[in-house]
Formats: sequence, structure tokens, C-alpha cells
Amino acid sequence: MSTTHTDRLRALLEPLAEQAGLDLEDVRVTRAGNRRQVQIDVDTDGGVDMDAIAEFSRVVGDALDESDLMGDEAYLLEVGSPGAERPLVLPRHWQRAEGRLAKVHLVDGGEIVARVLEADEDGALVEVQPVKGRGRPKERRLAYAEVARARVQVEFNRKDDELLDEAADLDEGEDGAE
Repeated sequence: MSTTHTDRLRALLEPLAEQAGLDLEDVRVTRAGNRRQVQIDVDTDGGVDMDAIAEFSRVVGDALDESDLMGDEAYLLEVGSPGAERPLVLPRHWQRAEGRLAKVHLVDGGEIVARVLEADEDGALVEVQPVKGRGRPKERRLAYAEVARARVQVEFNRKDDELLDEAADLDEGEDGAE
């Protein structure tokens, strides 16, 4: 069985990520001029902060320098998080996306935009948004086997965010009155 360069990198990085309490989400190696660029995405259930990324970057840099995986060729190391519009591939991705809007391309060729309500190992309960704002959202149980690909969508004017802000303002007012 032949292993790719990325597979060998993953084998080196998986235990390091686990020791740091992180999930290794993606490893990409691309050309950047006369050197290679190694891009690594990590995450956790509560999200990953900059301190954790910086520390993991140091650990990875040391491990890559000690190994022969990058050879003598110069490389640029970039460690980050999957970002706001992350793909939903594994059950943990769906679980971390609870409450978020996702664009889902179905195996049967269909496409839906849905809010992830809850997720488990077999699928997700989603609230399918009405097309062009017509009608009401409908709940649907979506098995992962039905999903060809899915990606979290960025929302700039989420209506329930306004309600949360108002509730926070009310809570602050109550604390000051006591």
C-alpha cells in the first residue's frame, strides 16, 4: 500500500494534535514559489483560540524540522482553524455547527439551505429554510448518507441574534436594579 506525502504528514501530526487536545481537521501541501506551503487546520468542540494555534504551530514546526518529511526544501507552515464557512464532513463537524445555517448538496442532486438543530453519529435534524422566504421552515431528519457535501454559511443579519442581544440588555438592566 502506497502512502502519499499528506498521509505521512497526517500520521506525524495526528498524535501531536491529540496531545494538544485538538482535532486535526485538514492538512494541505501546495507550492508557493520555490517552496512548499503546509497548511494545517485544527479545531475543538469549543473552538480553538490563537494561543492554542500558536503553541501547536511551534510543536509542529519542531516535529517537521526533526523529521525528514519535508526534506531539505524550504517550507512555510500555516496553522489555523477551519474558518466560518467550514465544510461539514464528519459527525463532529455537524455537532459543532448546531444553530448554524448550512448549504447542503444532496446525493440525489437536490440542494437545501437548512439550520442545523442537532446532530449525532448517524445524521442531523435540520430546519429547512423556505425557498425565497415563502412558507415556513420545516424540520427534516437528514442522514449523512444523503449528503454529497455541505458547508456552513455566514449569516450577517441573523434575526435571533437580535433577540439574544435584547435579552442580554434586559439581563444587564436587572443586575443593575438589584
